[in-house]
Amino acid sequence: MADVQMELTRRARSAVLVLTGTLDLRSHAAVRDGLLKAATEAPDGLIADVTGLAFAHDAQLSVFALVAMRLGDWPGIPLALVTRQPDRQATLLRLPIARYARVHRDAAEAERWFSEPVRRRAVRDFPRAETTPALARAFVTDVCRAWGIPELIDGALVLVTEMVENTLQHTRSRPEVRIDLRQGICTIAVADDDPRPAELHERQTTTEPGLGLKLVAQFARAWGCSRSWAGGKVVWATLLVSRNIAGLTATRPGEEPRFP
Repeated sequence: MADVQMELTRRARSAVLVLTGTLDLRSHAAVRDGLLKAATEAPDGLIADVTGLAFAHDAQLSVFALVAMRLGDWPGIPLALVTRQPDRQATLLRLPIARYARVHRDAAEAERWFSEPVRRRAVRDFPRAETTPALARAFVTDVCRAWGIPELIDGALVLVTEMVENTLQHTRSRPEVRIDLRQGICTIAVADDDPRPAELHERQTTTEPGLGLKLVAQFARAWGCSRSWAGGKVVWATLLVSRNIAGLTATRPGEEPRFP
């Protein structure tokens, strides 16, 4: 049976997934899922190193186009392909896949392409406590104000409250809140160590905790749940910025944004 081995390495600005083996119909789903999991660890972009990946038919490479489109919804990062083989690079550049995932010689070259458009990111880990939802709301409010998108605060508070309360109620994890801003899309996400998919249930009574899926769906442009490479999951929802944010500057890797 054909198989693909995947090894994830982390760089300051990207995650690199090295794929070796044979990409075919039997390994297609595993490669897709591996790429999507690796994307949860990628600050500015995901790089797939396909130098050691063989494929019988060009059509099998459609998995990279599929993943690139999925990553456009969340986490809003680009996917790049890297190969150190000149002949392989020339082949990939001639295929339709190059329209969805740029092809480069190495990770450093791919990261230079990641620099545009600018992405901003803020991450904070919270304790398991009754005050955590309020602390998460304060964090989201401060970030939205610091980034000049106060119009998203109301929707963002609805989303982070529901996701944090779900983490506290249904897992034993400490919630990690992530906020991303790229290409006019703001993502509110909460990561935890529990691999079980999130289920945002509708409230049955007005006294039941949680805001319910109806409000999440009402405020979010899109939402979903993605497995993480570490074995947990990330629940995410996106909000659309209604104005031009081209003038935003990026936070340097590892630097916490400064809030008023």
